[in-house]
Amino acid sequence: MSAPGSHAPVPAKAAGSDPGADSPLAAFGAGLDRSLARGLRRLTESALGPYQSAIVRIGFSLTWLLYLLREFPHRDELYGPDSPWGLDLARRIIAGSHAFSALMWSDSRGWFELVYALAIVASATLLLGWRTRTSALLFMLGVLSLQNRSVFMGDGGDNVVHIMAIYLVFTRCGQVWSLDSRRAAKAARTDADADAGGDDGAIDQARASLDPVGVALWTVLGAALIAATLAGKLTAGWGLIFWGFWGGQAVWWAVRRYAPGEPRTVLDIIANIVHNGAMLVIAAEVCLIYSTAGWYKIQGSRWQDGTALYYPLHLDDFTPWPALSHLLAGSDIMVMLITYGTVIVQVGFPFTLFNRRVKNVLLCVMIVEHASIAILLGLPFFSLAMIAADAVFLPTGFLLWAGGRAAGLLGPKRPAAEAVTPDVIPGGGATQPAVGPPPPSTVS
Repeated sequence: MSAPGSHAPVPAKAAGSDPGADSPLAAFGAGLDRSLARGLRRLTESALGPYQSAIVRIGFSLTWLLYLLREFPHRDELYGPDSPWGLDLARRIIAGSHAFSALMWSDSRGWFELVYALAIVASATLLLGWRTRTSALLFMLGVLSLQNRSVFMGDGGDNVVHIMAIYLVFTRCGQVWSLDSRRAAKAARTDADADAGGDDGAIDQARASLDPVGVALWTVLGAALIAATLAGKLTAGWGLIFWGFWGGQAVWWAVRRYAPGEPRTVLDIIANIVHNGAMLVIAAEVCLIYSTAGWYKIQGSRWQDGTALYYPLHLDDFTPWPALSHLLAGSDIMVMLITYGTVIVQVGFPFTLFNRRVKNVLLCVMIVEHASIAILLGLPFFSLAMIAADAVFLPTGFLLWAGGRAAGLLGPKRPAAEAVTPDVIPGGGATQPAVGPPPPSTVS
């Protein structure tokens, strides 16, 4: 027993200290928390891969635009009233699949010509990045309307365009290399000038711009949507989707005009999350296309014995350059190497994503392979579609270099103040460009 007035022995650790603070488990937990916080910031504060999404947008819109222009003389036989695939057969398939096609609304030639023309216009505006949100939605409607009208037209490239047209609607693919990004940069400079001048009236006027073109476009599309709904042309599911997009545009515009603070930040976070999720789905879709194609080839006896390439090189429908095709088919070693190489590349590509250098090398091989398919087998639009899909994996540094070279060829170099520079994020890569907020219009 202690003597009166004596003190009890003090423990080695101070009272209230965390006994697990120095443990490896606590250090691991703290590191995990920091990693999760950084990941959440990257997913919510920025739209990842702005240059990759832009090149995917440009690639697919260009592919579909060139296809529509090339088939313009034959459009009626492919998708119009004179198509061998009659309107009644198309309606039977759509009734079972619940797919969308505006060409099912009427069998008149005038309506078909209007839909085909609007598909061309939407492809061109998406290519230029003008009112990208609306252009992406109209681009999707044009693709679905024509392809679902005659489901047996086209090839594998059409299927890729069909899928990617839907995914592009959910991306913020106009942040760079678009007319929208130029307009956003101009608006940001106007805000900066107003802030520097200290003119509160100019600031309010700049930030509350009506954007008459965007409002007019939104009104016209709303009137068309009302007419289609009242006429009973839309199913419940598609009607809900279209009305949701149209109403979302109105909410975006209203928040930017009347509540540019925290509500706008919340909408930006939601848009970034949706964009990043869509980009992940696009990347996964490309991997799925290659892996399924490769594993199906492995099951074929002609791919197993290395002779699969020989046969299409002797088909008249796939030999635009017969002399070149027959020359290649005459080399047994080349046929075997290309056959086995195609299978290896397609099966192995998804696994190369864990190594950047190997992925880039294999990506170059696949792009060369698709270019060869366009020349040897006469499938240019299939090749363009696959190259556009592959572009989601292109490194940002290469895209910036290619964009700079293209800008130098197309026109004089822009001043440094107008140059688009990405915000570098921890861990490498680039986020959305540092040119101020996204395009100001709700219908951009």
